Amino acid sequence: MHKRQFTTLAAAIAALALIAGCERDSRQTLSLGIPTTVHDSGLLDALLPEFENAFPEYRLRFVAAGSGELLALGTRGDLDVLLTHSPAAELAFVEAGLGLERRRVMANDFLIVGPPSDPAAVHGMGDAAAALSRIAEAGTSFLSRGDDSGTHRKELELRATAELTSSGPGYREMGAGMGAALRAASELEAYTLTDRATYLNLEETLDLEILVEGDPRLLNVYSVIIVSGARERDGARAFADWLISGSGRDVIGAYGVGRFGAPLFSPAGAERSGGG
Repeated sequence: MHKRQFTTLAAAIAALALIAGCERDSRQTLSLGIPTTVHDSGLLDALLPEFENAFPEYRLRFVAAGSGELLALGTRGDLDVLLTHSPAAELAFVEAGLGLERRRVMANDFLIVGPPSDPAAVHGMGDAAAALSRIAEAGTSFLSRGDDSGTHRKELELRATAELTSSGPGYREMGAGMGAALRAASELEAYTLTDRATYLNLEETLDLEILVEGDPRLLNVYSVIIVSGARERDGARAFADWLISGSGRDVIGAYGVGRFGAPLFSPAGAERSGGG
């Protein structure tokens, strides 16, 4: 190819790239906050492409963190819409006027997992708080998320029920997301509290077993909140509406069926609380 032809072709490619970039930049950026449990479970990878296909005018940028951190980011106006699983904190957020509305999206459950040897002998216990007491009494290792996430707050709730403090010879706060906490628990032969979806998604890489499940207090509910100070309020509402629509519910209800034979999350109805 002659130099001039090459230069012309390069210029044309550059022009096309510039046009494509401008087209991409013309989309509105929607800032979404999600818990690490949704990210580490793999559900996010199923949700985002479907939403962007349905609403090509929006480009989703997400932040994965604990629910407490996400609510703090929402308070500062750094996020447009939140998907969180810390009910008491969510209600306080909406009641303070920081969220326009809160709608239930889906649910699964929490589990206590631990090493197959189960040194604290909690396998099969139906009372999660009593199981935490037995782990503490045995002095065996328990890894806490320690990050103000919905999982961490559930753990603290259970510990309060059992009249346990966040301390002890085997107790350790990680300050990490769900996937990182599970991997650390596996390596250290420790117990931890996890959501079922993240555990199942990572199970093949972990040397941990489900030891405590089925306690009604282990219900794990996720809600979507439109942030009052959202910069892209229309997009935030579009995402929230889509999540609880038939299309969003179909994606949530189908996730995990192919791999595990059952969905990892149960889509919920469109219950609302807070202002409109």
